Amino acid sequence: MVDVMLFYFSQGGFIMTNNSNNNNATEVKRNLRSRHISMIAIGGCIGSGLFMTSGQAIHSAGPGGAIVAYLCIGLMVYFLMTSLGEMATYLPTSGSFSTYASRYVDPSLGFALGWNYWFNWVITVAADVELSALAVSYWEPMRVLPHWAWSLLFLVIIIALNSLSVKVYGESEYWFALIKVVVVIVFLIVGCLTIFGILGGEYIGFKNLTVGDAPFIGEDTSLSSQILATLGVFLIAGYSFQGTELIGITAGESEEPEKSIPKAVKQVFWRILIFYVLAILVIGLLIPYTSPDLLGAESAEEIAKSPFTIVFKNAGFALAASVMNAVILTSILSAGNSGLYASTRMLYAMSKEKLAYPIFGRVTKYGTPVISLIATSAVVFLIFLVQLTSANAYTYIVAASGLTGFIAWLGIALSHYRFRRAYVAQGKDLNDLKYRAKWFPVGPIIALVLCIIVIIGQDTELITKGVVNWSGVLTTYMGVPIFLFFYLYHKIRYKTKVIPLDKVDLSQDIDGK
Repeated sequence: MVDVMLFYFSQGGFIMTNNSNNNNATEVKRNLRSRHISMIAIGGCIGSGLFMTSGQAIHSAGPGGAIVAYLCIGLMVYFLMTSLGEMATYLPTSGSFSTYASRYVDPSLGFALGWNYWFNWVITVAADVELSALAVSYWEPMRVLPHWAWSLLFLVIIIALNSLSVKVYGESEYWFALIKVVVVIVFLIVGCLTIFGILGGEYIGFKNLTVGDAPFIGEDTSLSSQILATLGVFLIAGYSFQGTELIGITAGESEEPEKSIPKAVKQVFWRILIFYVLAILVIGLLIPYTSPDLLGAESAEEIAKSPFTIVFKNAGFALAASVMNAVILTSILSAGNSGLYASTRMLYAMSKEKLAYPIFGRVTKYGTPVISLIATSAVVFLIFLVQLTSANAYTYIVAASGLTGFIAWLGIALSHYRFRRAYVAQGKDLNDLKYRAKWFPVGPIIALVLCIIVIIGQDTELITKGVVNWSGVLTTYMGVPIFLFFYLYHKIRYKTKVIPLDKVDLSQDIDGK
């Protein structure tokens, strides 16, 4: 067998040796620092959703309803983050919740969670590649190239970033995320100055909190209608917070997971929650919920409709739209970069847990799982081609991955509940845990219940009005039967069972040997 395989990149390239010459040919490198991990998680959930469609939450439920929804989902995410933090500190692995579910619950559950999460990020990367071309085309001089050419260019860029060492990926993602964080902070400052008439001239104050039926609205003024409207925003808020689980994925390449993971969990949650809640509050104060401007932009071509753009323009920033478009382009690239990283590491980790072919566990001498990267990139490219040729087919592909994030959250809560119970059942001392989640078992149970509510409530027409649109139901809930297919396939083939608490593998051997 030849020692040098595939390609070579001077910075971290595709140099792969056999095991006889490199004992670490199947091991990733622990080169991610605490600042990298924190920013990767922050960057994963502060993106175009916040910048482009955040106003929809206010328009649907009023400023009060939107804030309550984000606070409730934020509480759920807090419990999920602490649960994941406890397990990731105890067993830092790139497989994250897939590995934890396999060890602490049922191997079939780990198999289904892993493949579904991989599929979800593959779809997301393909979508981000397409969105990047739309963002670039906002500037007329950039339209010299067709959309597909820009998309392919951005795909090549994120593949190149992921092909280098994990430190290069971590550093690139740190700066991508930092740009978004700075923009949100500037937005909050400008928004507050505008509210009090320091910028923009007119004193606005808090009058928009009580415009019409605000702060809580619904289809009518009844309490039940207002509650249903707020629950509807749970879906928007839930999608906004997805990406925080990337902390678990990065744990496998953290320099000091016992220190960096707990620190990142504490920092990331509060920063994201504060950013989102304050941003929603500022938008709600500056733009009344009755304004058609809050209906939001549906594409990068409508950047002028972004609530962020509107606020900056009202404050007197003439180039607001162009600046926000640049930020959104950065967000899209950041999301695609993180998505390719997450899917590649998940495929790598599943191979280590014997849930995927062993070849996907091979890495370069710089610790990059190159076979997983190539395979994942190839699937992203194929889905991109489908997207170009058939919009209908792509709609169903996207629908298939729509609930994956929430299903992954369910897996985190369930795995942590089982982990803690097994830890106690096997006579281990909880004080030995380097990081311990608070509010157990209340935390994971609340997270489980809220996740189920969000999943069931995906079809708002069905839940609020009892209207059954079978085509809509199919596309909305398609992710559930696909998840069940993976789960049942593995269970029937390998006849796995839920692991008894006294038999749960609590070893800290990452390779599961």
